[in-house]
Amino acid sequence: MKALIVVGILATFGLIFFLYYRNRDLKKLLIALGTFVLLISFGIMGNITRQIIPLFLAHVILVVFAWGGLLYYLFRGKYYWWVIFSPAVTLALFIALSLLEGSRYEDVFAF
Repeated sequence: MKALIVVGILATFGLIFFLYYRNRDLKKLLIALGTFVLLISFGIMGNITRQIIPLFLAHVILVVFAWGGLLYYLFRGKYYWWVIFSPAVTLALFIALSLLEGSRYEDVFAF
C-alpha cells in the first residue's frame, strides 16, 4: 500500500511537469505545485487524527477527493478550491474536539 502511495505521488509530480513542458503555462505550474505541497501537508497532518478512527477515515477520504481535484485541475483547468481544501475541515474538527473534550496532547494546544 505504501508503494502505491509513493508511486501515486511521483506520478502526479511527473504529470505536473509533463503538462508544463507541453503547455508552458507557468501560472498553472505554480498553482499545481502549491496545491501538491498542500495536499502532501494535509496527508502528513492527518496522522494526528488517528485517535478518532471515524474522523481519520473521513480525512483519508477527503484527501483522496482533494487529490482527484488536483488531477481534475491538471486535465480540465477548472480549480475547485472547496474540494482541495476539504481535508482542513477534519483537522479543524479534531483541534476543536481536543480543545473542548481534551486529549493526551493538551500541552500542544496551550495558548
